[in-house]
Amino acid sequence: MKFKIFKNKAGMTTENTENQQELDDATIEANANAEQLVVEEISVEDKLAADLEKEKDKFLRLFAEFENYKRRTAKERIELFKTANQEVLLAILPVVDDFDRALAEIRKSDDDALVKGVELIFEKLKNTLNSKGLEEVEVRTGDAFNADFAEAITQIPAPSPELKGKVVDVLEKGYKLGDKIIRYPKVVIGE
Repeated sequence: MKFKIFKNKAGMTTENTENQQELDDATIEANANAEQLVVEEISVEDKLAADLEKEKDKFLRLFAEFENYKRRTAKERIELFKTANQEVLLAILPVVDDFDRALAEIRKSDDDALVKGVELIFEKLKNTLNSKGLEEVEVRTGDAFNADFAEAITQIPAPSPELKGKVVDVLEKGYKLGDKIIRYPKVVIGE
């Protein structure tokens, strides 16, 4: 066995064996490794906590985005249901116009049974279209012209001074489906 003499900080000499020194060196190294492990453990825990926060943030953003998507698609679906029949109704409107003109001509005849029969059929058609959401846009002769609700086809000299800038004649009825106008009424304006 070899002995080594060490001086401590106070200047005192101590004797130690080589084995004792090796044990002391091993203890110091083990303590350093343990401290390093604790530091690594804390940093791993911090890293995991940071990762967890990132994932929570991603989840919340994704959840909010999904809620917005659901709300948007529900709104689009409701709008689609409201206007799903729009193309079909637009195709039927010329038939309704022809029916209206035909009824006006039939009323000029003396056949009351014919007039009553055609009126019943026309009312049934209008009620069916109304049940699907179609409504007539009300514009009458003498109403003030509003470009948001009517389309001016032409201007003619006003038959009377009170019809200047107002609707003189309605050439074609307008219709709306729900709140949306699908065909603007065509009118003549007095100048």
